[in-house]
Amino acid sequence: MTLQRAFSFTAAAIILLVPSASPGADAALERAKRVLRAHPVIDGHNDLPWAIREDAEAPRDVEAYDLRARTRGATDLERLREGGVGGQFWSVYVPAELPGGFARVQLEQIDIARRMIARYPERLAFAGTVDEVERAMKEGRVASLLGIEGGHAIENSLGVLRAYHDLGARYMTLTHGKTLDWADSATDAPRHGGLTRFGEEVVREMNRLGMLVDLSHVSEETMQDALRVSEAPVVFSHSSARAVCDHPRNVPD
Repeated sequence: MTLQRAFSFTAAAIILLVPSASPGADAALERAKRVLRAHPVIDGHNDLPWAIREDAEAPRDVEAYDLRARTRGATDLERLREGGVGGQFWSVYVPAELPGGFARVQLEQIDIARRMIARYPERLAFAGTVDEVERAMKEGRVASLLGIEGGHAIENSLGVLRAYHDLGARYMTLTHGKTLDWADSATDAPRHGGLTRFGEEVVREMNRLGMLVDLSHVSEETMQDALRVSEAPVVFSHSSARAVCDHPRNVPD
């Protein structure tokens, strides 16, 4: 089963806001833990590979950034367990503002993420299919997938997109903070009114490969074009509702 087909019913998040001083808070917390044991969170976006790359004490050193201990950042193995995380998309982020090409840094980020996953085989399991995600969860390991943040990383090449998929990427956020040659970003001046014809081909090729089309960061017009073109469910890996918070990064009704 491909990730595209499964995510229409697999990916769900339940958030319970429990005031720490309210009566019954302990009971509510225990209920939340029961829910998470039965329905582990699949988190859509975690920037840990970039945090490892940029770490002040040991940049790019996967071994020095020890996830078995309490880390300087927001993620370690114990906090993944406490949070009920069953599946994690590790973002292999590359800034859209880099001078020159993006492929070298993108490959380095995929390498950091895959070495990080391989370093903790008792707690993390690399996954590329729904069957592998479900198997990892049954084994008590965090199913670990890769997500590319920003279509600038493919450098206008479907061949590069396919190569990233072969290396394990299972979603791609169509844009990051900058408008591309083929897609408008939510936080940059629009140039295309959504997707160009090549942008539509990117979506179709992602459908064919089995990659999730991620619409976080894109303009509303790009959202609409991708929804029109895509034959599989799309995701918003890290977005909120614009009706709740009126920000261009958030998703309108």
